[in-house]
Amino acid sequence: MANKLSKLVSKVYKLPKSTHEFLLTKLFTSQVKFAATAKLKVNKISNQQVVVTLANKKRVQNHIGGIHAVGAGLAAESASGIVFGMNVPDSHLPLLKSMTLEYNKRMQGDITATASLSEQDIALITSQEKGDLVVPVTLSDESGDSPISCEMRWAWVAKKRH
Repeated sequence: MANKLSKLVSKVYKLPKSTHEFLLTKLFTSQVKFAATAKLKVNKISNQQVVVTLANKKRVQNHIGGIHAVGAGLAAESASGIVFGMNVPDSHLPLLKSMTLEYNKRMQGDITATASLSEQDIALITSQEKGDLVVPVTLSDESGDSPISCEMRWAWVAKKRH
C-alpha cells in the first residue's frame, strides 16, 4: 500500500539517476527545515532502507572539530523517520516516541546513517491501527566504525480518533 511519500519517491526514481540524490534531499528538507540548515543529504530511499549522510562541515561541528552530537542525532532521526514514514498509511501520523544515542568514541569525518525495516515491521505498521517499534539505525563515520549506538522508537496513530 503506497502512501503520499512513497508515491513521490517513486516519481523521483523515474527521473534520470543523476538527479535522484538532489531531488530526494530537496523532498525531505522542504519538510524538515533543520535538515536543510545542517545540509543533510538523502542518498537512498526505499520502503525497507534509507541512507543519509552529513558532512563534517563548520556549520555542524562541535568544539573539537567533529560533528556535533545533535547533528548525529539529526542524521539518525532523519534516516529512521523517512524509512518509517515510507510505510505509515496516510490515515495515520508517524511520531518519534524516543531516541537513545550513546556516544562510544569520537567521530571521524563525515557520517552515514542507515535505517532499515524488516518485512515483518512493515506488515505490523500497515496492519495495526496503532503501535510502536524500534527502527534500527547504524551510524558510521569515515573510518568505517560505528562510534555511536542509537535506538529510535517510532509510533503511529490514527489522525482522527474514533
